[in-house]
Amino acid sequence: MLNDPLLQPYNLKHLTLRNRIIVTSHEPAYPEDGMPKERYRAYTVERARGGVAMTMTAGSAAVSKDSPPVFNNLLAYKDEIVPWIKEMTDAVHEEGAAIMIQLTHLGRRTRWDKGDWLPVVAPSHHREASHRAFPKKLEDWDIERIIKDFADAAERMKEGGMDGVELEAYGHLIDQFTSPLTNELEGPYGGPLENRMRFCFDVFRAMRKRVGDDFILGVRYTADEGLPGGTDKAEGLEISKRLKESGLVDYLNVIRGHIDTDAGLTDVIPIQGMASAPHLDFAGEIRAATNFPTFHAARIPDVATARHAIASGKVDMIGMTRAHMTDPHIVRKIIEKREDDIRPCVGANYCLDRIYQGGAAYCIHNAATGREQTMPHIIAKADVRKKVVIVGAGPAGLEAARVAGERGHEVVVFEAASDPGGQIRLTAQSPRRKEMISIVEWRMAQCEKYDVKFHFNTWAEAEAIEAENPDVVIVATGGMAHTEILTKGNELVVSSWDIISGDAKPGTNVLIFDDAGDHAGLQAAEILANAGAKVEIMTPDRSFAPEVMAMNLVPYMRSLQKLDVAFTVTYRLDSVEKQGNQFVAHVGSDYGGVSKVRIVDQIVINHGTIPLDDIYFELKPRSSNQGEVSHDQLLGGLPQSVMRNPEGRYQLFRIGDAVAARNTHAAIYDALRLVKDI
Repeated sequence: MLNDPLLQPYNLKHLTLRNRIIVTSHEPAYPEDGMPKERYRAYTVERARGGVAMTMTAGSAAVSKDSPPVFNNLLAYKDEIVPWIKEMTDAVHEEGAAIMIQLTHLGRRTRWDKGDWLPVVAPSHHREASHRAFPKKLEDWDIERIIKDFADAAERMKEGGMDGVELEAYGHLIDQFTSPLTNELEGPYGGPLENRMRFCFDVFRAMRKRVGDDFILGVRYTADEGLPGGTDKAEGLEISKRLKESGLVDYLNVIRGHIDTDAGLTDVIPIQGMASAPHLDFAGEIRAATNFPTFHAARIPDVATARHAIASGKVDMIGMTRAHMTDPHIVRKIIEKREDDIRPCVGANYCLDRIYQGGAAYCIHNAATGREQTMPHIIAKADVRKKVVIVGAGPAGLEAARVAGERGHEVVVFEAASDPGGQIRLTAQSPRRKEMISIVEWRMAQCEKYDVKFHFNTWAEAEAIEAENPDVVIVATGGMAHTEILTKGNELVVSSWDIISGDAKPGTNVLIFDDAGDHAGLQAAEILANAGAKVEIMTPDRSFAPEVMAMNLVPYMRSLQKLDVAFTVTYRLDSVEKQGNQFVAHVGSDYGGVSKVRIVDQIVINHGTIPLDDIYFELKPRSSNQGEVSHDQLLGGLPQSVMRNPEGRYQLFRIGDAVAARNTHAAIYDALRLVKDI
């Protein structure tokens, strides 16, 4: 501990932070009525309990009514937030961590048809591409009002026990003032840099008058927009120096890039397949030039990268935000010399993509995150040791094995393949998605610690399963590609998984019909196009790949557009017939009145999976519960006690895609919430 740079304390003004790892501000979209109630508090406190030095919450809390959240954010403009903030800050402080909150006015980065339907405001009429609202150009009384709103919100946060407030500048209203691309005001708030920064300093001055000099104030801002005509590196360095010299700010939280498009946002917050820590050196340049406390977070996925950031002096505090969504106990495991036990962030970005699609943040392979009130991050030992047999070693089966092993049960796993992982192993064959294999490798390492016994290359027969004398059997056999969806010609097509696995050789002129809208369709398209095929992706939906979501779509588009892949929406593949060495694809539309034809040499179907459930139905009559799950007990955190067959010798359950086609997170959640109570 004495030698680890990450575990050294840091003094920020009057505040002593116990180590160098922080969770930077982010909005998991857990508020209720705009308030951080029990769920929000439980999520935040878990990270403090795990040892982080400081957690910053809300990304970002709205200070004004004309800054309506575009997803479920905290509403800092309401007085009623204070007691909820106080409960959260008290609980975090009891765990030994500091806590700050991020405040913002979104400016043009929202919509007029949210909240109270007030006009969106900005220093110009320029629309932001992501949110599409044409803003009203700010008037003097708007500026005065919003400055006061910031000060009011900061005062509420201090009253609520926060250690400080961070202003969210980049992409939001403060940055819209600072950037020459988005500020077309005249007079004191427009024109030269000094004027464009005036709004930021006026906000800080107003807050300082309310909260005093001992309260921490920081700013998260872009020091290089990376856009022609925008704030460049030279001007960003000048902005950094002026922020320091103002005497109003206690630290800088540096980012690089712009977030007005999906592509820009993904470069600021990179996902799997993109470089780790791409902006760390840039943050280090700002730190070196200003000699001022500097924070940074942008894809710092592992302890080694974080340790380098601190040891090299690039930054003073390093943010591991998505990593702490995956494992809230990173610091505790570092202290206990258990770094191998840290659940790895795989950069899947299921967390953020869900938020931007209007959902709550969940980690792709930690189903307890965001469910701290009902799901454990640390698995308790069972009162009675049981024999648990699991069929299938995909994500659902491996999670079931891990949890059962940690519960102290004797666990045996049968897997037909030679290796664990199921569809994840195939997914990870793509170079951009190779990090997904860590979902498998981490669970296998945990299972080894709990002496889970695996039988690979073994097709589990009922007799072999029952020969183990199990108390519980869990079927996690996954699914097989479903292609029987056409009125004619189903035997002529291949599945997206046939392409991904290499079981089907790529054609030269390929139609992909994708009405599942998940990664498999786009991954197959990428493989085909890279093999030189001419590829068209067709979907009956009004947008393609909706299950992939915004930020994950960016790397696919950058790849597929360069390969001239065509995208066709609102058309449905109806039937296929063979014509010589080619296929005739008959295409219609759910909207009616359309009939088209495509001539291709390969047709790929992406329509999800159907359950591989034969073994489940064979075992069902012999089980005590005959496969029934009590939903009340499952959701209430109680052991399953259904008894339908007193002669049955074991309980039988199935999870994951063996039930129905869903996704990796659903499979892992199925396993955790069932097995934690066995």
